[in-house]
Amino acid sequence: MRLPPKTGEVMEQTTETKANATTATLSTGLGGILGVKAGMTQVYGEDGRSLAVTVIEIKKNTVTQVKKSDKHGYSAVQIGFLPKKESRVNSAEKGHFKKSGQPGFYHAQEFRVADDKGIDGLAEGMSLTAEFIKAGDLIDVSAVSKGKGFQGVMKRYHYAGGFKSHGASVSHRQIGSIGNRADPGKVFKGKKMPGHMGHKKVSIQNLKVVRIDLDQGIVLVHGSVPGPISGIVTIQKAVKAEV
Repeated sequence: MRLPPKTGEVMEQTTETKANATTATLSTGLGGILGVKAGMTQVYGEDGRSLAVTVIEIKKNTVTQVKKSDKHGYSAVQIGFLPKKESRVNSAEKGHFKKSGQPGFYHAQEFRVADDKGIDGLAEGMSLTAEFIKAGDLIDVSAVSKGKGFQGVMKRYHYAGGFKSHGASVSHRQIGSIGNRADPGKVFKGKKMPGHMGHKKVSIQNLKVVRIDLDQGIVLVHGSVPGPISGIVTIQKAVKAEV
């Protein structure tokens, strides 16, 4: 995989007239674009130090619905991501995605904006681009974390576990006491106990964009991004960006 140009360089992208535009950028508010986590690598900065970066591949983001406040009660744009084969799409999906020019998508997601001005010029079938971010910007990324299955408290909550010796038989990794005596006579709700771990939406704030290549659709982000390889990642401008 060829890496994008050095920090600060963004390949120019041809712009089209609004009347014939097939691409657009959701630049109002926090913006928004969907990508796929491609893996991790390292690059060298201008000072010669290596940086661990996550590679996010920006695939086609197709506008499937434009929601306006007078009709829907709020302003938003719905994006279809990862198109399906027509044979895998049911009738309801075909009807909903008909205006976008695709039979269906594996993932659909909305990006809300403050008012209808933020979605002026958007129409079904257009593609969103990542032009609202550039190298050096801070972004927030959201994704579904890796699922770990059913786990005990030592892995799930970093409990110390029981004694390793002196009569500690088959209790090394047990939870221990979970309550008191007759008073209160119950286990309080929210008690940390074994259970399902992972596979939840996780957001990481203030990650730095190291490089971006709009032509290849690649964004290099300094730091780790939640989720497995090939997982869907949401990218937006940092809501708590450092001044």
